[in-house]
Amino acid sequence: MTKNRQWVLAQRPKGDAFKDALEFVDAAMPMPEDGEMLVRNLYISMDAGTRMWMSPREDSFQPPTPVGAKVEGTVIGVVEQSRHAGYQNGDVVRIYGQWADYSIAKPITSVCAKVDGSEPDLRQYVGLFGANGWTGYVGVIETGEAKAGDTFVVSSAAGATGSIAGQIAKIAGCRTIGIVGSDDKCAHIKQELGFDEAINYKSQDVETTLRDLCPSGVDVYFDNVAGPILDAVLANMALFGRVAVCGLITQYGAEGPVPGPYKFDLVLMKRLKIEGFFSPDFYHREPEFNPRLRAWRDQGLLKYQFDETVGLENCVEAYSKLFAGTNTGKVVVEVGEL
Repeated sequence: MTKNRQWVLAQRPKGDAFKDALEFVDAAMPMPEDGEMLVRNLYISMDAGTRMWMSPREDSFQPPTPVGAKVEGTVIGVVEQSRHAGYQNGDVVRIYGQWADYSIAKPITSVCAKVDGSEPDLRQYVGLFGANGWTGYVGVIETGEAKAGDTFVVSSAAGATGSIAGQIAKIAGCRTIGIVGSDDKCAHIKQELGFDEAINYKSQDVETTLRDLCPSGVDVYFDNVAGPILDAVLANMALFGRVAVCGLITQYGAEGPVPGPYKFDLVLMKRLKIEGFFSPDFYHREPEFNPRLRAWRDQGLLKYQFDETVGLENCVEAYSKLFAGTNTGKVVVEVGEL
């Protein structure tokens, strides 16, 4: 091949209007320089946090994507041409690459790693055995300090990270409640994932329903969304509760500052601990996390669902699912076959 199809950021998106902001173009096939490698993409991870890089804000953990540049994200692929001593042609890798047929990777960050090509489902390396799995583990066990007997609540509970968090909380001995956006998702997290209770925030009043379900309060809240749902949970936190802030999907498309929780006074009244955490802070702990997550999966304690879209040309359609709330599980785009 001499051409490489790719997505570029044509302009900063307004809200969730990604079709207007992203452009699908043909470009020359990239060639790796010393210390780089050319990777044929198999799967591209669709992650809500990428929305922050599409904005001009400078205070994220990742610099903003320049207008006109390729859209980037986490990729599973095969090394086609290596000019890096640590990788050989044919290696199956997880990299920080591009929304394209082929990526140029610079293996200088811990997100870049060889993966076990014998794993039956390679997508797991951007799911359960990737940043989503690690984030679920850290948010529940370390940031949230969940323990047996706690009442645990997670928003976006049928999504890539929330679904893992809820199941790990169950493994830890918690009573687990998920907040989702449809009755089908309520059924999924209870019947398939083992959650104790589910709330459909589109048809139920979250604050009132939580009050009925949690008369003694919520001990741990794993927050993926911020906004009104955070306020509803704050009103129901137990004394000395913990809030693990993982995501702010209701605010990623905002232009300018957004108001904080309207019920912030409850942080003091209930002596709450609120802590944010980002997966890049613990990428280096993969050798610690994945054996544990794999063991839980093999024991049937962790189940994970993918929402897969086929075709690089359909990336925007797949990515938009995250913000419309129409996905169940981890959204990925299949670009090629092993």
